[in-house]
Amino acid sequence: MEKTDKKTAIVVGGSSGIGCETCLRLYNRGWHVVNISRTPCKNSNIVSIAADVAAGDSVADAIKTVGENRRINALIYSAGFSMAAPIEHAKESDYRYLFDVNFFGALKCMQAAIPFMKEKGGSIILVGSLGGDLPICFDSFYSASKAALEMLCRSAYSELKPCGIKVTGLLPGGTATNFTFKRKVYSDDENKAYSHSVNRAVAALADMEQSGMKPSDVAEIIYGLLLADKPPVIKTCGAKNSMYRLLSRVMPEKVTLKFNDRMYHQ
Repeated sequence: MEKTDKKTAIVVGGSSGIGCETCLRLYNRGWHVVNISRTPCKNSNIVSIAADVAAGDSVADAIKTVGENRRINALIYSAGFSMAAPIEHAKESDYRYLFDVNFFGALKCMQAAIPFMKEKGGSIILVGSLGGDLPICFDSFYSASKAALEMLCRSAYSELKPCGIKVTGLLPGGTATNFTFKRKVYSDDENKAYSHSVNRAVAALADMEQSGMKPSDVAEIIYGLLLADKPPVIKTCGAKNSMYRLLSRVMPEKVTLKFNDRMYHQ
């Protein structure tokens, strides 16, 4: 990789959705962008390194390669996996893979990038979800992994502040990307007695996502966070989602859960 004076951002999971839009936004504004994902970014001007966050050390090795050749100014973790399944029948291999992608992959990337960012500082943005605050029916493992990611952000914010590394957890709500159609949905046979409820919840979630924010709008928020001198530790995308998150924290738990049940047509 050729060294230049451009700022460098590593986007993990930049081949599609929010990650891809973030790559394009940064590239168009003069950044050197490196996408790390299993498939390359659709824009050939963006450097892509093939790696799987859920398999071995390939993603850490990719980050090390970048850090040894350029200053890493920003790390954006946007990889994600979702599965719709009842807790009773969820397979261990599936929910462990989900946590590998959504949580442990982010941790692995942070641990690889931090040594290169400590001397001159930088920004780390982990793309979480409003689902980490508001549970998603029959997508409970996704919600749990995003809640864990949010707490990781809070801890890292305090730990890394003395090093000049700014950490923010970004919480999008429903966002209209192909992530909706990549969700692993268990079959009726696998869901057993829950099949009708799972199907209704999946349909409601898909509708919420596809009628939600555009990924380009989320990418613009990420860009703003990178420019901010004092970004918040947690940033919710959009006024509507911010209101939902606030209400979930001030309303009684039973009211929040009742609202959640109605949202997914239970």
